Amino acid sequence: MENTHKIALVTGGSRGLGRDMAISLARKGHNVIITYAGNKAEADNTIKLVEEAGGKCAALQLELKDLSGLDKFIVSVKTTLKEKFNAEKFDFLINNAGMGGSIPFTTATEKDFDEFLNVHFKGVYFLTQKSLPILNDGARIINLSTGTTRFTNPGYSIYASMKGGIEVFTKYLAKELGARGINANVVAPGPVETDFNNATIRNNPQLKTALSNLSPLGRVGQADDIGSVVAFLCSEDAKWINGQRIEVSGGINV
Repeated sequence: MENTHKIALVTGGSRGLGRDMAISLARKGHNVIITYAGNKAEADNTIKLVEEAGGKCAALQLELKDLSGLDKFIVSVKTTLKEKFNAEKFDFLINNAGMGGSIPFTTATEKDFDEFLNVHFKGVYFLTQKSLPILNDGARIINLSTGTTRFTNPGYSIYASMKGGIEVFTKYLAKELGARGINANVVAPGPVETDFNNATIRNNPQLKTALSNLSPLGRVGQADDIGSVVAFLCSEDAKWINGQRIEVSGGINV
């Protein structure tokens, strides 16, 4: 275990993949700030799980559909760093918060597009920008993408297009922030059995079987398949990985 007690900010860390990322980081000896959109009970549960894993944890509300609150959120992060962790800056920014939705291209609306744009691209872009003054030199930025930027899944045209933008954006982060020793990488999960997109996979045994059959390993992903990779990218062992897209999908559609 790396008992460095560095601090991570995991957006959307109250449930699903983000929760496991927070727990995995705590197991590595780190402390965590998570965000939640509206469900404080879930966030409180994650705090308990992170603390059981050995890390301090705080939760802040953040709704990326409306970006007018970003400046206020950054102030809250600064306050939390000082009061909870006796720190002025943090070390790992994990842009995980997301929203699901299978929306056929033929019926997609501008409202759908704009919500996905804010949550999955514009929010990530400007939260990262506004976080730079309180990110330590040598920090790590990890942006979440999706396997569906490499292979197509009908209904994901908006979601995957935004994630494609994130993948390009991450390369620019690596290039432009390198002088500060900041690494930036993408983690792109394949199908994972969580409550994402109304628990589509968990609630549909036929879909789960079909997706499992596409994988050489014969199953869909679990949350801890992803969280452990994020924690690795925040470790010293990953110090020379930069500007990369790492697909964590069990080799689906290989």
